[in-house]
Amino acid sequence: MSPEYAMDGVFSVKSDVFSFGVLVLELVSGRKNRGMYSSGEQTSLLSHAWRLWREGNALALLDEVVAAAAGGGGGYSRSEVLRCVQVGLLCVQERPEDRPHMAAVFMMLGNLSAVVPQPRHPGFCSDRGGGGGGGGGSTDGEWSSTCTVNDVTVTIVEGR
Repeated sequence: MSPEYAMDGVFSVKSDVFSFGVLVLELVSGRKNRGMYSSGEQTSLLSHAWRLWREGNALALLDEVVAAAAGGGGGYSRSEVLRCVQVGLLCVQERPEDRPHMAAVFMMLGNLSAVVPQPRHPGFCSDRGGGGGGGGGSTDGEWSSTCTVNDVTVTIVEGR
């Protein structure tokens, strides 16, 4: 679910793009967006993918089963995996106007000569560190590393 829909109830074609980006990252990683663990900390797939992208280690996102079955890189195209991660991150950018239209997404995925821009910070990402590595990130530098854009927390509501 896109941040603008979850927070404000605003739905657009860019909301579907966000969902598609999450799906691409889930397919590459073999993990769900929620309940993922990274370095002993609970984090989302989007946070994990963004951190790896900024560190220049996006191939580490690849599902371990796929990587092992391919013999450590012989059975898959590194450039295609990186392109999928990059396009997935473009689709989950925080601001809807920064996300590509689906036609552009299909072109970037289907045409290896297509230029793919650098992604900016994803929505619902708990890692608000600087914009290094991937060329995106928060520009104001005021974000903490533990909150979302609007400091919203999730509360479990139970009936009486």
